[in-house]
Parts: sequence; C-alpha cells; structure tokens
Amino acid sequence: MKILIRNGRVIDPARNFDEICDVAVAAGRIVSIRNVPDGFGANKVIDARGCVVAPGLIDLAVRLREPGHEHEGMLESEMAAAVAGGVTGLVCPPDTDPVLDEPGLVDMLKFRAEKLHQARVFPLGALTRGLAGEVLTEMAELTESGCVGFSQAEVPLLNTQVLQRALQYASTYDYTVWLRPQEIHLGKGVAASGPLATRLGLSGVPVAAETIALHTIFELVRATGARVHLCRLSSAAGIALVRQAKDEGLPVTCDVSINSLHLTDLDIGFFDSRARLSPPLRQQRDRDALREALADGTVDALVSDHTPVAADEKTLPFAEAEPGATGVELLLGLALKWGQESGVGLMRALAVLTSEPARVIGASLGTLQASAGQLVDGGVADVCIFDPQGAWTVEAEGLRSQSKHTPFSGHELPGRVRCTLVGGQVAYESRDRS
Repeated sequence: MKILIRNGRVIDPARNFDEICDVAVAAGRIVSIRNVPDGFGANKVIDARGCVVAPGLIDLAVRLREPGHEHEGMLESEMAAAVAGGVTGLVCPPDTDPVLDEPGLVDMLKFRAEKLHQARVFPLGALTRGLAGEVLTEMAELTESGCVGFSQAEVPLLNTQVLQRALQYASTYDYTVWLRPQEIHLGKGVAASGPLATRLGLSGVPVAAETIALHTIFELVRATGARVHLCRLSSAAGIALVRQAKDEGLPVTCDVSINSLHLTDLDIGFFDSRARLSPPLRQQRDRDALREALADGTVDALVSDHTPVAADEKTLPFAEAEPGATGVELLLGLALKWGQESGVGLMRALAVLTSEPARVIGASLGTLQASAGQLVDGGVADVCIFDPQGAWTVEAEGLRSQSKHTPFSGHELPGRVRCTLVGGQVAYESRDRS
C-alpha cells in the first residue's frame, strides 16, 4: 500500500530534523521525506496540516496480561490501546502465567501479537525459571525466539550470587538485564515513607529500598561489565547514584514512569486506590529530580508502566488493592505536558519516547535496528501523526484498554493522535477531526 502524508511537521529527534514537508510510504518503508518521487501514486493521502509527523512511539513497560491474566487485559484490547496512543513498539515483561521462561511461550506470544497487525511486541525473557530466583533461564534460546533482554519483572532476587551469575552470563553474550531496583525486605510497604504515609497509617517504602539495590547492582556491573537497564526509578537519591554511575562510564540506562514524573504521594488523597502504584509515588523533591534528570539525559526514556488491573482487584481498601494503572494511551500526552512545563521543547519530549527507547533496546531489534525510533528514507514506516494543539480530557470509559483505572482521570492533556502507521499500514485512525 502506498501512502502519502502531506503538509505535516516532520520531527525526527534522532537526527534533529524538524521541517514541514511530505512523507511517502510504500511496501512498509519510507520511500522519501521531503522529495516525493514524480508519479508516486498513493492509495491513501493523509492530510497532516497542523499535525506533527513523528516516529512511532516505543514504550519500554507495557503489561499485555496475556497469557494467564485475561480478566485484566487481552492482547486485542491492550494493543488497540497502544496504537491509539501512537505506540508502535512495546516491551512487555515476563511475569505472565506461565512465565516467559521458555522459547515456545515467547514464540506463541509473538505469533498471537503479529496476527493482530497492530503494535510490534518485544518480549523480555525471564531471568530465572519461573521468576523463582534460583536457576537461570536459557538466555541464548530465548534471544533466538525474540527476547530483547531479561528481567525479574517485579520479583526481586533474594540471592545476590544468582544475580551475579546472571550478569556474568549476560555479559558474555552481550545481553541486557532489566532490573527494577528495590531491596525486597524494605520494599514491602504500600506507599512511600514520609509524613503522608504516617498520617494515613500506611506501611512505607523508604528511599533506601531503591538506593541499596542500586549500590548492589552497580557493584556487580563493575565486576561483570554487564549492560543493565534500570526500570522505573522513583527517587532523587536514586537519580544521584545513576548520574554518578554514568559519569563513571558504567553501561547502564534507565527509565521513569509517567506516574512518578507527574504525581506525588499527595495524589493518594483520601486513600485513592488508583494511586496505588509500584514503585510508590514519592515526595515533590523526588518528582522534581526525576523531571530534571529526564531533561538532562540522566534518565533515558519515559514509560507508561501500563499495568491493567481488574475492577474487583482495584476497588478495594488502598493497602489491599493491586498496584498498577492503565497508561499506554496517556504516554504521549503526558510526555508533551512535561515538555511544556519543563521548557525542554517538543524535540526532547519526543526523543524520550522514540530514539532514546530504541537505543536502550539497541541491537536486540535486529533488522529494525537501523531505523527504529526514527524517520529516515528507506526506514521502516512506523509513524505517529498527532495534533499538538488537540487537547483532550482523560475519561476512564473512553480508554481502549480493558482496564479503566488511572490516577490521571479528569486531567486535560495535549496531543491528540490522529493516525498511527505500523509497517506502512494504518493501525489506528481517529474518527474525531475536531
């Protein structure tokens, strides 16, 4: 199919490109940007006047809930939510049921996802069998099946020696290990330690739960040389440690969630279970440090931390509710809002959703690597077209995700997605042209 995108503001953060021009797409690839070939016979013309034409977004933290948790989310609903939010590639953690610790399970997930012809799915394989923290998985076989890295998801490793062996194995084959830094014994609370948790009588998670885990990880990275991606940092102290590690030259990258970037523990309000999240929302000084670190590049990527939760597991007393919130449809809007509020501009706001996440995944993208997260002649035509002035209000029932729980309900966000192309095919097109 040939598609001509006309008169859009084409922005590609990977090469600092920002120009109003046309984009021609054919056979799943970008034929040309700016100079459309004479006689290019488009089957479909998209008028992008007043809109931004950007690389498709890459979200590094999306739980699809299949297999095993279909009551919370189905592949169909969550991937429809992704493309409606302009997300064309997503990384899913291995904490499904059964756990993604065998090649056959990864193959089945990718096959199911590919049949839907929506966003691209990049699975993380389990670091240990069953996420039990005892026996390492066959990382080489899982990589051959399409895993882009290895993770324990939200399950901490009790045995530091197992983590050391995992990093040694990963370093040998140049795999990336994705870790959420949280010391297990200090991380059992339901809210961030502080005055609010004390006043509400909620068990707290101290900042030390994150920093102790980071110290351990960095010592093991120094010893093994393994590449590590740190998932969803939440504290100013954690950011300071990551900044030091990067200055030292350690091969680490990191991300932060839209929740921690915009909200604080005060948003828990009167025990609002929609704000029951993991990691927990921290104080304003932590949020401000995260926003600054995302702006200056200490934090590499912004993620939705999309975690669909069933209604009967969310509408419970705060401490009993399952942590998590839907977010993949909100990722672009919240990134643009941060860009406006922080003054970093549209280029950086898009970079943390496109070229930077692609760099984190890196060589694991295989044939997509050369053009992932960017718009270049000959590159894969994964495109997000959005109206930067198209403000919209987050309404739970209007979300495409099977889960409707979000702490951003009622918030007005910029950036209405008009069209999403995946591999040169229209995966989503808004009917609302207002």
